[in-house]
Amino acid sequence: MNNFDYPLPQGLYDPQHEHDSCGVGFIVHIKNKKSHDIVKKGLQLLCNLNHRGAIGADPETGDGAGILLQIPDAFFREETAKLGFVLPAEGRYGVATMFLPHDDSQQFHCVEAIQSIVSENDLIGLGWRDVPIDTNYVGKQAAEAMPVIKQLFLAGNDHKTQQELERLLYVARNEIRNTLPNTRDFVVTSMSTRTLAYKGMLRADQMDLFFPDLADERFVSAIALSHTRFPTNTFPRWDLAQPFRYLAHNGEINTLRGNINWMRSRQEKLESPLYENIRDLLPIIVPSGSDSACLDNVLEFLVLSGYSLSHAMMMLVPEAWETQADMSPEKRAFYEYHEHLMEPWDGPAALAFTDGIQIGATLDRNGLRPARYVVTKNDFVIMASEVGAVDIDPEDIVSKGRLQPGKMFLVDTQLGRIISDEELKQDICGAQPYATWLKDNVIPLDSLPTPADLPKSDPETLLERQKIFGYTTEDMNILLTPMIRDGEEATGSMGNDAPLAALSDRPQLLYGYFKQI
Repeated sequence: MNNFDYPLPQGLYDPQHEHDSCGVGFIVHIKNKKSHDIVKKGLQLLCNLNHRGAIGADPETGDGAGILLQIPDAFFREETAKLGFVLPAEGRYGVATMFLPHDDSQQFHCVEAIQSIVSENDLIGLGWRDVPIDTNYVGKQAAEAMPVIKQLFLAGNDHKTQQELERLLYVARNEIRNTLPNTRDFVVTSMSTRTLAYKGMLRADQMDLFFPDLADERFVSAIALSHTRFPTNTFPRWDLAQPFRYLAHNGEINTLRGNINWMRSRQEKLESPLYENIRDLLPIIVPSGSDSACLDNVLEFLVLSGYSLSHAMMMLVPEAWETQADMSPEKRAFYEYHEHLMEPWDGPAALAFTDGIQIGATLDRNGLRPARYVVTKNDFVIMASEVGAVDIDPEDIVSKGRLQPGKMFLVDTQLGRIISDEELKQDICGAQPYATWLKDNVIPLDSLPTPADLPKSDPETLLERQKIFGYTTEDMNILLTPMIRDGEEATGSMGNDAPLAALSDRPQLLYGYFKQI
C-alpha cells in the first residue's frame, strides 16, 4: 500500500468518513514587514496548540504539524547560489516542495516526468534542492513512512506576470499529478511564487528541529499560517499534514460526499479563457484527500480562475442567509445567486486561509469551532483556536475579539490594513447586479406548465404496495404524516427504559456505573 493511501474499507471504517479536528492559527505583520521573528512566533503558536494535535502509540510521531510561509527570497538566493544556479527577481520564480519515493528508480521516473511537463508548460527548471532534515527528531513510525523531501525552483518566460506564472505552476502541478497518479509516496505539497509549506508527521515541537531551514535567522516571512492535526477516527499521513496550499482547517466538512459529487458532475462543463485546456486540471478534487484537502482543492481552483480569495470563501462557506430578515438585499442576492453555482461546504469548521498577500479566517454558519484574534500596537495580528497561543504583552494589545458564525476576518498586507467583515462583503456583494441576474435567469418550478398526463394514483392497491415495500404503521404515523402535515422531518428520540446499573439485577460492565443522566 502507498504510504499516502488510506486503508481499504473494513468493519466500521470507511475512508470516505475521514475528518480532522485540530489547532489552527496565524500571525501576520499588517504592513508586510518580513522577519524571522514571525517564523519563530508561528512555531510558538504551533507549539502552544500542541495539545490540539494527536500522537499514536509512538509518542515521537505526531499525526501532523506544519507551517505555511512566504517564500524567503534572500535565503533561497544564497542557498541556490551554493548549488550553482541563480534565481530571477523576486516574484519571477516559484518553489515546488515535493515528497518523493526513496526507491531510486521510482524517484528517477518522477523527476523525468516532472521535468518533461515543466518544459511543456513554458516553464524553466532552474535546479533542485534537497530540503535539509534531521532524522534524530522524528518518531519511528513517521520515519518508516517518511518520503524524500526536495524543492524544485522554476521560472517563467520574461513576459509572464506573477499571477500568470502562478497559474502556469497550477496547471503544471495538476498535469504532474495526473501523469504520476499511482506513484508510491509522491505528492507536490506546495508549488507557488508566493508561499511554501513545511509539514509532516511531526509533533509541533519537532518542526524547527526536523527542518533546520525554519531555525535559520535568514528565513523571513511576514505571514505564518500554522496547523497541528487531530484526525478523528482517521489515519495520519505525511501528505495530509496541514496547512495545504491555501488553507488550514479545524473541524469537519460533514457535507463532503455531496460536495465532491456535485463538483465531479459539473467539472466537465467548466470553461475559462485563462486556461489553454481546462481539461488538464481535472479532476478538480483529488479523491484520496481528506475533507480539508478537498476544500483546499476547490479554493485553489476558484482563486486561480479569477475569484478573489474572500469572494471564493464566501461562495464555499456562506453565512446563514435565508432567514436573516436584517440582511441587505445585495448580500442576500449574492448568496442566492452563488447557491446555484456552489453547494455550501458545511462544518463545523474554522478556516484560516492565505494566498501569500492576504490572510484571513472565517467560521462556517454553525460557528462551533473557536477562533479568537488580537491586534497589537506594532501591527501584528494573531488569530488562533485559543487565546494566548503567542506571548503578547497585554499592554501592546489594541483590540481583540472572536470570530462569529459566518463572519470573516481579513488582513491585506499589500494595502497594509485589516478589512472588516462588513466592508469586505459590502464591496463584494455590490460589485455585480446579482439581484438582476437572478430575476432574469432563475425559473421558479411553479411557473412551469402542468404536464398533460399526470401519473394516476391507485388507492385500491395502496395498502398492498405499502406492505411490499416494508412500510409500517409507525412509519406512516410518526415519520410520513408529520412530513406531509408540516413540510419537514419529524424530530424524535428513542427512550431507554433499562434500569440504572446500580439498580439492575443483571450483570453490568464497569463503565455502565459511570453514566451521566
